[in-house]
Amino acid sequence: MIPGTLWIIATAGICLGIQSAVTADHLRTMELFITAFHHLEDLNPRMSSLALVTSLHKIASDNFTYSLESYDNHTAIHSSNSNNSFIPQLLNMNRKLFNFFNHTTHHFITDGHEERGVVLTPDGTTVALAPLLHGIELGLQAKEDSNQTHGFYLLPLAKSLSLSFLQFQNSTKFEWLGPDGCWDNVLAPIVFTLAGVPSLATDALVHGGMDGAILGKHLSVVNSYEIKLSEMLRSYYSGSMEELGHCDTALRGRYRRQNFQKITNPSLLQEKVAEALQMNRQQGDTVVENITEEGIKEFVLRYMDCPAIIPRCMWGAAPPSVPLVPLSPSLPFLYIHHTAIPSQPCLNFQMCSTKIRAIQQFHQKDRGWYDIGYSFLVGSDGYIYEGRGWMSQGAHTKGRNTVGYGVAFIGNYDAHLPSNYTMELVRHHLVKCGVRSGFLQENFTMLGHRQVVDTGCPGDSLYAEIKTWEHYRNMDPLK
Repeated sequence: MIPGTLWIIATAGICLGIQSAVTADHLRTMELFITAFHHLEDLNPRMSSLALVTSLHKIASDNFTYSLESYDNHTAIHSSNSNNSFIPQLLNMNRKLFNFFNHTTHHFITDGHEERGVVLTPDGTTVALAPLLHGIELGLQAKEDSNQTHGFYLLPLAKSLSLSFLQFQNSTKFEWLGPDGCWDNVLAPIVFTLAGVPSLATDALVHGGMDGAILGKHLSVVNSYEIKLSEMLRSYYSGSMEELGHCDTALRGRYRRQNFQKITNPSLLQEKVAEALQMNRQQGDTVVENITEEGIKEFVLRYMDCPAIIPRCMWGAAPPSVPLVPLSPSLPFLYIHHTAIPSQPCLNFQMCSTKIRAIQQFHQKDRGWYDIGYSFLVGSDGYIYEGRGWMSQGAHTKGRNTVGYGVAFIGNYDAHLPSNYTMELVRHHLVKCGVRSGFLQENFTMLGHRQVVDTGCPGDSLYAEIKTWEHYRNMDPLK
């Protein structure tokens, strides 16, 4: 099946829209990938979804890379794995289509810490396509094979984690997860550069593995024959919170962490990582087993308990005008704010980024502060945005910036509340993350801005709500 499948893709060609969009420096966006995927489906109506995604996953595989020079000379395409017997004579393949899929799906990291094979999604997160495609492929296979092992959809993620744990088994630090990174331009992304020394389980690989697991599990239990994969992907990665109706059960990328928790647990994930380790020579190695247990704990904290936080580089932050004063966590206070202006909540990445840049400009230009004042800002798009972060002193609560963090909900909440989902990001996930990561003291005190400063912040409705939250105190202990 595979040679024929690839031949159909090769000879199908591509429509003018894709030809004009995919250039030598093509953009790395999920929308463009889905558009190309959609045209492949339309051009090959008799091809099964499994055959199509299997072909794309083979292109994404580290063991299936092509020689474009051979391609241009209309000779056999070469594979880095000489034992690959299914590679056909891919003649007359549209070069732009081939180049697009080869560059967008094949994952690797350059010496300059540029991460390739990743794309920017509409909600501001970065996803590696190889584990995403593999997870979808496994889900479609499971639909046809009832003998798939429990938790099969976790295999792509488990592979990345196991390789990273092996890489850093002699390390005394948790260096086997992440880091995240920054795009050269979020409006026209081409180059994604990691923010630190890369592990073999970067944030983008983890996101792709989680998404592949979620969608693969979904495809294994629904009637996948009636599903067009491009439409499923577009639904998963698109749509603002307003369009979704604040539904926290929707199959959407912005709910990645919550939905991932629904299909797995730490024990199952650790089991799958252990299986991957055994395949990579480490069966019965007590040291590696101990590192795996600790690594899974770190993974659960970072990608399941903690909320997704959009870094400064992604929302287009200007640099601080002077170096910021470092904090010395753990801190005893968390102060709740609302921005008041802009008064309306932001419902997607573009809207939230624009509003936060305006807030930063107001704080720096009009108020003369070194940077945006808040530690974190909370959008109504399902994400928290990094302001000064956990490690730098803010300018949010006069007289208390050295002892606490300031968290601001974007919008005016005098007369109404943020969505339940938005409030839960702070009430449970951010505070749990802060405590478990050592930034907040375990018995920290939560206060509304008005309890410390003569202000209406964080709005009458929101203030009444936070009075019901754990760690809220009626009296300011420092007064």
